[in-house]
Amino acid sequence: MNQDYIRPNEWSIIEDGFDKENVKASESLFSIGNGAMGQRANFEEHYSGPTFQGSYIAGVYYPDKTRVGWWKNGYPEYFAKVLNAPNWIGINVLLNGEPLDLNTCKKVANFRRELNMREGWYQRSFKAVTSGDETIDVKVTRFLSLDLDEVGAIKFEISPIDNDLEITFNPYLDSGITNEDSNWDDKFWNTTNVVSEGNQAFIEAHTMKTHFATCTFMEAQLYHEGEKIDLEPSEVKKELWVGHEYVQEVKKGESASLVKFGGYTVSTNHKPNELVQASKRVLKKATDLGFEALLEMQRKAWFKIWEMSDITISGDIKAQQGIRFNIFHLNQTYLGTDSRLNIGPKGFTGEKYGGSTYWDTEAYCIPFYMATKDQKVARNLLQYRYNHLEKAIENAQKLGFSDGAALYPMVTMNGEECHNEWEITFEEIHRNGAIAFAIYNYFRFTGDYSYIPEMGLEVLIGIARFWHQRANFSEQKQKYVILGVTGPNEYENNVSNNWYTNYIAKWCINYTLEQLQKVKEGYPEDYDRIVGFTKLTDTETDEWAEVAKKMYFPYSEKHGIYLQQDGFLDKELITVAELPKSQRPINQKWSWDRILRSPYIKQADTLQGFYLFEDQFTLEELEKHFDFYEPFTVHESSLSPCVHSIQAAKLNRMEQAYQFYLRTSRLDLDDYNKEVEEGLHITSMAGTWMSIVEGFGGMRIVDDKLSFTPRIPKQWEGYSFKINFRHRILKVTITKKEVKFVLEGKEDMSLRVSGERLVISPNTETIFENQLA
Repeated sequence: MNQDYIRPNEWSIIEDGFDKENVKASESLFSIGNGAMGQRANFEEHYSGPTFQGSYIAGVYYPDKTRVGWWKNGYPEYFAKVLNAPNWIGINVLLNGEPLDLNTCKKVANFRRELNMREGWYQRSFKAVTSGDETIDVKVTRFLSLDLDEVGAIKFEISPIDNDLEITFNPYLDSGITNEDSNWDDKFWNTTNVVSEGNQAFIEAHTMKTHFATCTFMEAQLYHEGEKIDLEPSEVKKELWVGHEYVQEVKKGESASLVKFGGYTVSTNHKPNELVQASKRVLKKATDLGFEALLEMQRKAWFKIWEMSDITISGDIKAQQGIRFNIFHLNQTYLGTDSRLNIGPKGFTGEKYGGSTYWDTEAYCIPFYMATKDQKVARNLLQYRYNHLEKAIENAQKLGFSDGAALYPMVTMNGEECHNEWEITFEEIHRNGAIAFAIYNYFRFTGDYSYIPEMGLEVLIGIARFWHQRANFSEQKQKYVILGVTGPNEYENNVSNNWYTNYIAKWCINYTLEQLQKVKEGYPEDYDRIVGFTKLTDTETDEWAEVAKKMYFPYSEKHGIYLQQDGFLDKELITVAELPKSQRPINQKWSWDRILRSPYIKQADTLQGFYLFEDQFTLEELEKHFDFYEPFTVHESSLSPCVHSIQAAKLNRMEQAYQFYLRTSRLDLDDYNKEVEEGLHITSMAGTWMSIVEGFGGMRIVDDKLSFTPRIPKQWEGYSFKINFRHRILKVTITKKEVKFVLEGKEDMSLRVSGERLVISPNTETIFENQLA
């Protein structure tokens, strides 16, 4: 696939020219969503070439029974499938009775796709010569409404060029769909009702096992030369399919268009027996407004989102396009309105990584949502984990832990672990630390302590209990060790004393002990409630403290660095620079055995700890560890380049930071990992935001105040971003000559810039000159 076919543009993703080789990749790149549902950019009309069909409903999944060659006690019973939902976007088109199919057209010219990120719509246009030698102009516009998040809208417009044509539009609903992947080829959906009423149609279906009830709905309207045609369609009904036919004679040079409203109502929001009625209500709202008015509402809704979350970059269009693409998809995936939902690693763009929640949310996504939305959005993400605490305790029990120890899942839909690769399910336990760190990070940024006595302290106690039980005392080392783990670097499995895992375990215990004391002193009623409920004793917390105090960390005196894990220096230390390009990516070229024996690091591991806990290490220590580990890092995880970009910027290695930024921001647009057709890397997109704000902008919280150490890549003329810090909006603009601050509100704000204290007055420009780091 050509990695460079997306045209650089500040506000849009644009593809010019039709190339069948790019269809599946573009289906990912041009995906749309509204937090409640989403879909890949599949053609509405029939396409007989290779395609990856995908429509998804937030929170709806299927527990596909685990399939492994050798069962191990503790394996999850199922792997949660992000379900391909019944398809509502389909509109077959006949021209004088012949199907329109871009795969069989004699010629496709002027083909153009555009995903307009500023306004939130997707459009496709082309001129085609069909297999029947008819020439037509086509323009299709589609969007998923943010205001009415159960409904989407399509306008499919056709103009004959050479001859008069009989155009047949055949809008349909189809529940005869399958997932790209399935362990046992199970039937995921059970269709119970197929209904056609005039211009409307409904398919009721529920998921097997999980019994999510859904109603897929549509209503269509026919237009000729912009005038609505009142026409009763003919109906075609099958067991799993319902369609309508609209036939219109159209003279050459004229146009006919079909407007289709469709979407889903779900039992998570309505009573299961009232889904059709709920669908009719939302269809009435949509049709009363009409396509153009609903589209104008879409523009306004996205304008409001961009007003706060936009990052501007001047002088570098590809960098600008990359960050907006990332911010756009983060907002399409999760808007923070429903605490039952979370941020899936593929969002609404594909099925891989089945599950809606990984540790990515806490480690990468929460900072973005904290700073660009009201803090309650981030609080909802923390509440999500509190709501799943009992399941986390059950997960730990299945692995042999007791007395309220909690192990949060690596992958989950409802709090249960549903990832069944042993080296990840059982061993990648560092995910527990990300949950605790997010609690700390939320309070550090928002100043809202209320979450900890209300919910967070119980979560921390469960996590601390897990680390206490998971560590064991080594008589030989006279230290506590943690054996048989996989760190963030998944190219190392079943290792002992992964430095990052041991460090975050120690930190979690100490942080929990600090919060217990703080809640005891400041919230005695909550303290008594929590201690009574969890049956926590001083003896137990004393044992925790002993584990933290005597935690073992592998260290090399020779290199002056912490080792990624025991035995790392036993490897053949050949750097990535010495690897032939023909061997990359190694996860597609090498056996797993060879990868495990190599020194190559999939993503930041030891350096992940230096990122999260940078205050506990000197700049010299960071530099020494960065210089040692980065040359062995292949960055074949989407989560890797952003951390390295932030650290390179802190070390003032701006060219390296910039290259890492480009890699993280254009990971999918330029298909670095040669897998974009499977879907986008949504959670790592938050890391792109961090690369600019925390990396180049140098934003930190120091002594309870905002602090910036601004830098700028030489390729940029300037950049700007906004931060919602404790309900106060601060805009930061950085150029090569100055840093400019504009504060909304009524009160002054004290902050630091390059170590100097600065007081910002509201609604005036405050300029800090010539102090770029």
